[in-house]
Amino acid sequence: MNTISAIRFTETAAGVSFTLKVHPRARRHAVAGAVGEALKVQVTAPPEDGRANDAVVELLAETLGVKRRQVEILTGATGREKVVRVTGLSSAELAAKLPA
Repeated sequence: MNTISAIRFTETAAGVSFTLKVHPRARRHAVAGAVGEALKVQVTAPPEDGRANDAVVELLAETLGVKRRQVEILTGATGREKVVRVTGLSSAELAAKLPA
C-alpha cells in the first residue's frame, strides 16, 4: 500500500473529492490507507440496501471529525469504487486527518 500522499484530492469551491475503494463485509471498520490513487476503507456492513454506503459515510465523518452531512457519495453508489466529496475541509486538512 502507498502512503496517503498518493491519494489524488480534487479541491473545488464545493469541497474536496477523492476516490475510495470500499471493502464491504470486513471484520472491522477501518481506513486502511492508500491503494494507488484511492483511499481504501473497510466496513462491516453488507452491500445491500445502501447499508455499506451509510457505513462509509459514517466512518469517514468520524475519522475526519466532520458531520455526516458534510460527506457525500458522488458516484459509485452501487460499486466498490466510489467518488466522495467532503465539505468544510481543505485537501491539506483532510490528508492530515487520515491515518498514515
